[in-house]
Amino acid sequence: MNALNTVNPPKNEPIFKYLKGSKERERLFQEYDKMWATEYKIPLIIGGKEIFTEKTQRIVCPHDHQHNLGTYCMAGAKEIQMAIDAAMAAKAQWENLDWFERVSIFLKAAELISTKYRYILNAATMIGQSKNIFQAEIDATCELADFFRFNAKYVEQIYRDQPESTPGYIDRVEYRPLEGFILAITPFNFTSIAGNLPSAPAMMGNVAVWKPSSTSVLSNYYLMKLFHEAGLPDGVINFIPCRGTELSAVAMTNKHYAGVHFTGSTEVFRQIWKTSSENLDKLVSYPRIVGETGGKDFIFAHPSADLETLSIGLVQGSFEFQGQKCSAASRAYIPESIWPEVKERMGKAMKEFKMGTPREPENFINAVIDKVSFDKTMSYINYAKDSKDAEIVFGGNGNDSKGYFIEPTVIKTTDPKFKSMQEEIFAPVLTIYVYKDDQVEETLTLLDETSPYALTGSIFARDRHVIKHLANRLTHCAGNFYINDKPTGAIVGQQPFGGARASGTNDKAGSYLNLIRWASPRTIKENFNANRDWQYEYMK
Repeated sequence: MNALNTVNPPKNEPIFKYLKGSKERERLFQEYDKMWATEYKIPLIIGGKEIFTEKTQRIVCPHDHQHNLGTYCMAGAKEIQMAIDAAMAAKAQWENLDWFERVSIFLKAAELISTKYRYILNAATMIGQSKNIFQAEIDATCELADFFRFNAKYVEQIYRDQPESTPGYIDRVEYRPLEGFILAITPFNFTSIAGNLPSAPAMMGNVAVWKPSSTSVLSNYYLMKLFHEAGLPDGVINFIPCRGTELSAVAMTNKHYAGVHFTGSTEVFRQIWKTSSENLDKLVSYPRIVGETGGKDFIFAHPSADLETLSIGLVQGSFEFQGQKCSAASRAYIPESIWPEVKERMGKAMKEFKMGTPREPENFINAVIDKVSFDKTMSYINYAKDSKDAEIVFGGNGNDSKGYFIEPTVIKTTDPKFKSMQEEIFAPVLTIYVYKDDQVEETLTLLDETSPYALTGSIFARDRHVIKHLANRLTHCAGNFYINDKPTGAIVGQQPFGGARASGTNDKAGSYLNLIRWASPRTIKENFNANRDWQYEYMK
């Protein structure tokens, strides 16, 4: 305790290449095959104990939905309350643990991810969320390890931010954890986000009740094993797959509900905000509501754009991980003069795409997450097929007989407010509006006004004056803005992630801005030379 400890400057986790014949590729497939042959019975984890319930759900593999991966347990009202009680029982000891001891647990977790858990988390993400090798590696290994390492340094940065003191006084600030428990509600699409949402508040001394997505329970269960092996005390993070309605009914009416860390749909987040507001009179304090929600992310091309980088940006930014990224491009604005060549270049690239199981490394495209996503996506594609204002340029077909496979699809529309230009689909569908070269300004206005979201966006142009102008015009359209690059792939420590408008609270995961939301500062002033006279000098 009697030391001014410091965290080493973090570095981003190197990305393994998994080349043919490499040891890492061999180890990954060994782990994949082992998991594939396992029939899981995944419990709740409350206060460090495995809890099995009678209510269970199937673990479904998106690229082979008939394969038996086993089941996971569902929490009801009773188990949700047990998780809250376990978190509150662990709270006092956890928040009084020295900050360096807390972050050391997650620094150890990062080392475990880099070694033993690299293949475990990657394989589970490939099987349960249908990510190819590269997408699993940059998510479940690299980004998650980065979150732990960089957040540890941000915790130190926050605690070292202290006020000035004048002679005769000492002023200081304590960064207390919030007075209660944090709900972590996580999405299916990033294992790293699932790990970060409960752990970021925990690093600041908070305790968490974690509801994982029903479609990513497999990898998320292994995260709980990782936390345990890294030395996280029982009850600090409690793992309870459950229905959102049951969670809100129990947790958001509990007086100790102190905040929610959320990634998911805009509709669900708004309901969380509404439910929290309706129960304020029951709570000890106003809850911190931190969320990253939907997006209708854009690519805007200027007539001066480099066609090669633009075309690759369109296909990568739209179709990696089947477009199931909050940041994935789903609408694009292309000048009339360059559209024919851009179309040709995109078509050439997309003809080379292979689709299938992530167990086969040559497959760039895998399955969408579930039947609901498949049906929703096909309804948008069929709507475009039937519309006089749109045409299918590439793709347009889906097959769910074995897995939930949908071809990467490009829709071209003559209506800039077409349905698929406005609404989030979260799938491998890109809609393109071709504009006249002399209507740049009008099209920028359309872009700004078409969607309620403001998460990510890209511009492609050569002229620096043009780049500056486009960036200024689109200031409020994206929280993460890219110039001559695809709008995906934010790296922890380099591009803090989050958007505004209907895309969330823009509290920037992967930066100190997010961590500070999980602290309640207390200012302390100590007087060494207290006044002994009530009168001011001028009064004498």
